[in-house]
Amino acid sequence: MNKKYYYSLLLLLCHFQLFGQTYKKEVKKIDAYFSQIIQDWEVPSMSVGIVKDGQLIFSKGYGTKEIGKEETPDKETLYAIASISKGFTATMISQLVDEGKLNWEDKVVDHLPYFAVYDPMITQLITVKDILSHRVGLGTFSGDIMWYQSDYTSEEIIKRIKYVPQSFELRDGFGYSNLMFITAGQLIKEVTGKTWGENVQERILDPLGMDRTIYSLKNLDKKGNYATPHRLENNTKNIPIEWTNWEEIAATGGLISSVEDLAKWLDFNMKNGIINGDTLISASSRNQLWKIQNPYTSDLTKSHMETHFSGYGLGWGVKDYHGNLRVSHSGGYDGMITMVNMIPDQQLGVIVLTNGLKSPISAASNYAIDVMLGMKEVKDYSKLYLESSNKRFVKDDRVEKMRESKVEGTKPTLDLKNFEGVYHSKLNGDIKVELVNDQLSLTFEHQSFLNADLAHWHYNTFELKWKNTSPWFTLGTVNFTTDNQNRVTGITFEVPNHDFYFEEIRAKKVK
Repeated sequence: MNKKYYYSLLLLLCHFQLFGQTYKKEVKKIDAYFSQIIQDWEVPSMSVGIVKDGQLIFSKGYGTKEIGKEETPDKETLYAIASISKGFTATMISQLVDEGKLNWEDKVVDHLPYFAVYDPMITQLITVKDILSHRVGLGTFSGDIMWYQSDYTSEEIIKRIKYVPQSFELRDGFGYSNLMFITAGQLIKEVTGKTWGENVQERILDPLGMDRTIYSLKNLDKKGNYATPHRLENNTKNIPIEWTNWEEIAATGGLISSVEDLAKWLDFNMKNGIINGDTLISASSRNQLWKIQNPYTSDLTKSHMETHFSGYGLGWGVKDYHGNLRVSHSGGYDGMITMVNMIPDQQLGVIVLTNGLKSPISAASNYAIDVMLGMKEVKDYSKLYLESSNKRFVKDDRVEKMRESKVEGTKPTLDLKNFEGVYHSKLNGDIKVELVNDQLSLTFEHQSFLNADLAHWHYNTFELKWKNTSPWFTLGTVNFTTDNQNRVTGITFEVPNHDFYFEEIRAKKVK
């Protein structure tokens, strides 16, 4: 090793050491708080990172990667980051705009002729910006029941969007739409001739050195060191579950990453799209991503110095926070909840990754940000949010009300064989009901995960005895509808949950 290189390396190491010492007090305070959070929230594990002025000044894992085991996560442990992936999709769109292959105001239908929504006229007006800012008129999570655990391709999903009901007028509201980001991923594929995964690898992951970030479960075991997803039973018990394949809909939420890799992603964004002197996105494109394209309603009666304005940009949530810009996004995956935050004015980023559904991502993020910003008074966010989280679980009494409304001692109005047949949903395809040995069963053509046996509930309603356990829903029923001649005409679903709207299935009997 020559002396010049040795001294340069020594100076660099000293700089990192001194830099870390600068925030030693803040890091110690945050670490102690996080150690308590993991116990209070009883989430299996949490991996966190704090980025400051281009450096990952703090990273640590808490808890265990899987309940019943003793493996603690670290900065390289992989978690599904779900909708944080939307920022990657929007960034790739911005690159295509910079390259002249797309324009923000391009009509989506001009690139994807099969794209259509609830109204043919509206279809012709929807732009690239519209699909990236949740303002096309679809309700939050509406239509997600179509792609959840399905074998549909992205193109097949997009061709069925026209059957998803309208919720508000074009550009006159906010409806968080995973379907529109699936569309954006297909748009990238159409324009480049490469898949979303190939694009994200070449355009972002490789240039940033995010060598542990993947978009396919096929590579999970190859990378190793990953957390296990957990479902929540009775709001208290965490139970390990299998990973779910989101590769086909990766544009809306398919990336799997680590604290260390996401630190590189946040640093890249806070450095205005520049990595090692190479500009991957222009300043004008970056500004579009962080511009409020779709404002949220602000309650000025409760306004304080934290936030006055907020909204959604393109793949990012944007707000003001104590006089600073705050850019963030969260992600929800089967058994994992995650969040990233940036305060670009202060070159500050916070990463929180968890593998449970009762997750302190907001509490941990807000506490770390306030401490790093040097706030005189830092709220006990964990206490505040844990109380509201517990109340939310108690308040959601839909399953309890279903059980209370069950009418005992009733019988179906028809012989069970009359319920047999094929029922077609424009969103979900064919659903077959069969009777074998006096047992009715229900089979989805494209979503075998939702298959169930049917147990009589009351009248012509049957309980769904799921053949697989979902982290999002438990009790569900299906009702067989009839016409005036008491002939079966269709089936409707009631499955209380916050994420997937089974009532949108609306299947009619066709055979």
